[in-house]
Order: sequence, then structure tokens, then C-alpha cells
Amino acid sequence: MNKITNDNMTEVDVKRQVLIIGGGASGLTAAIAAAREGAEVTILEHMDRVGKKILSTGNGRCNLTNLDMREECYRSSQKQFPMQVLGQFSVRDTLAFFDEIGIITKNKGGYLYPNSEQASSVLDALRLETEHLGVRVVTSCQVRKIRKTGRQDFLAETDQGTFAGQRLILACGSKAAPVTGSDGSGYVLAKSIGHHVIQPLPALVQLRCEGRHFKQLAGIRCEAALRLEADGKVAAREEGELQLTDYGISGIPTFQISRYASVALAEGKRVSVLIDFLPAKDLEETRHWIRQRAKQLGYRSCGDFLTGVINKKLAGVLLKLSGITLDTPVSQVKLAVWERLVKQLKQFEAVVTETNSFEQAQICCGGVDTREVRPESLESKLVPGLYLVGELLDVDGICGGYNLQWAWSTGMLAGSSAAK
Repeated sequence: MNKITNDNMTEVDVKRQVLIIGGGASGLTAAIAAAREGAEVTILEHMDRVGKKILSTGNGRCNLTNLDMREECYRSSQKQFPMQVLGQFSVRDTLAFFDEIGIITKNKGGYLYPNSEQASSVLDALRLETEHLGVRVVTSCQVRKIRKTGRQDFLAETDQGTFAGQRLILACGSKAAPVTGSDGSGYVLAKSIGHHVIQPLPALVQLRCEGRHFKQLAGIRCEAALRLEADGKVAAREEGELQLTDYGISGIPTFQISRYASVALAEGKRVSVLIDFLPAKDLEETRHWIRQRAKQLGYRSCGDFLTGVINKKLAGVLLKLSGITLDTPVSQVKLAVWERLVKQLKQFEAVVTETNSFEQAQICCGGVDTREVRPESLESKLVPGLYLVGELLDVDGICGGYNLQWAWSTGMLAGSSAAK
């Protein structure tokens, strides 16, 4: 808060004006932080209400954050940047903040949710706090242009007039899930004022793969280990419940590796996912087990050879891909043919042709280059008084509350810094 002197030579407090473009998780948090510091805050939101994307997080339950907070949970071209930010506003700080605004959390194996298990209650608490603090919210407001008019003054030209602020926070989100408001407009605004944007690509998204057999596998869920390769080199590994779809693969382990597939595909590389359907056994153990099972169940037909091991539809596809006819007696299959089945079980290759679109993605990889942003405040190194937060930045977290934690941390640091 600044002080000026009036005609009677007495000091009068003048509130610093903070303008925030975007009323999502990071924008609302930034508004609360700035208002608590005494700033006069205005949020410009192009949707008809704030926080729409919050409502879809955690399948509507809002996975607020995660107790397991490690460097490898975040991806960025500047590897150290995420933890430099999170070290200043931590999970503990986040829980204290939500407790202050009335949200009790519950712990589910390190994954933290509101006790109500309703994302709407989180949005309501944030909205009520902004109202309590006198934050002005302008909805259905399309920002057409931003510009700096003075040493630290900004103008935002919109379809509802021009708004001014001594500090400007860009909290516009990414391009993921545009139906919730993330339409990529923040990248355009950041570029217009001098920032560089690393190509945004879908992340935490399904992968589309070659092969007609996927239509036969649609709907199957199974535990599996995934190894993503780009031009034959391992790019990522993940394990968990895989979901097979009529076009390829989905599920949390797929989401976790998808950002590496996005990048590799954009670079023109051949991308494939090698799926291990028996992750509890290594290759040699599987080979020995198959041979022993063939001796034990030689009286069966091959169509029943994997009964009780993997899903029956999946077993049928893997047997056919191995060149094994389903009505052939197990006792008649040669050793070399069983070896082909071992490979299908342990290294089933799904050649990735593309990711699903931004509409299906939960988050983006890429964004504003973090080398141009100060980690201690989220202030631009290029444009003093400008702050960039949340999904707009080149930082993406894995599934499990990490992207929301990024929103809370960046919003709090930027809002507090902008107001001081």
C-alpha cells in the first residue's frame, strides 16, 4: 500500500491496483493473496463464471494436493524451477490456507481432498473469500490486448472497456480442456508483451495407436507396466491400471507418459509403447512359467491356455498375434511359438500415431519459458510488474493433485508479490 500527501499535508493510504486476467485456480488464489496484502484487485474472466475447471478436477472431487512432493513429479524445460517455487509455498502452506477459508481436508494415501469430496465446495470457498475481501470480478469479459503504459502501469483492452492496474497477473490457463475456459489466449497475450512460448502440446491425455485389434480390446482394464520409446530410445516408464480403448490406450499410467509422446511426435519421431501385461514377473520368469504351464495344461485348447491369467478377450488377441490358433491343443504348440507369446505378454507393441486433442487433455506441456520468470515471485524478468502463473507456464505435473498445487503456489506467490 502506497502513501501520498494531501493538501493538508497528512498521509493517505492509496491501494495498489492489481489486475488479474483469468479466474481459475491460480487467478483466484492470486486475487486472495493480493487483497490480503491490501491491494485493490480486479479479475477479468472470459467465461460466464470463475473456476469452471476446478469443478472437473479429481473427477469432481478435487484432489487438492499430494503429500508426496518430489522434483520428478513435475516436468519443465528448466528442471529446478518447479521446486524452487514450491519450496516457498508448500503443501503445508496450502493446507493452512484452505483451513483458513473453511476447507477441511481428508488424506487418501497421500492424496488430499476436501472432506466433502466435492470440487464445488473448494470453488465456493475461494469465491466466498474473494467476495469477503472485496475483489471485483468481471465475467464474460474478453481481453483483446494488453499493454504497458508507464514504468509499472498496465492496460487491458476488453469488450467491456479498458481496465488499468499497476500490476498485471496473467492467469489465463493453457489450451487443455477449452470447454472450461482454457483456450490458449494467455499464450497470445504473453507473446504480445515480449515473452517466448514453448509449443503447448496435450499432456495427461489418451494415446491413439495403430492396429485393428484395439476395437476388440475396448473396455478392458488391467495392471500393466508401460515403456514409452521414441526412435527406439526409452523416454518414460510407468506402471498402474491400463485402460484399453477402441483407438488405443488410456488410464493413469498412459496419462503420466503422454507428455513425452506428445513431444516426440511433434519432433517427428517414431513413438511406441511397449506394454508388459505380467509386470510381477520378469522376462525369464515368464518364459519358464509359460513352458511349465504348457506341460501342466497340455490337454487344453490354446483358447483356454491363459484362462485365469489375463482378460479372456485380451488373451485371444495376444494368442492370435503370436500365430497360435485358438482350437489347437496346447500339447501341439512348439517351443518357438510359445516364445512369441512370451514377447506379446511382456512387450506388446502399441505404435502411437497421435495423442487425443486438447479437448480431452487435462493439462498441457509447454508454455511460457520459465527462464524468463523469477521463481521467488513469478514476476517477469522481461516486463517489470507483470506476473505469470499456473498452467500458462512451461510446467506440468503428473496426476495426483500436482497441477492444482502448482496453481495454489504460483497464485499465492504472485498475488502477494504484486501487492507489496
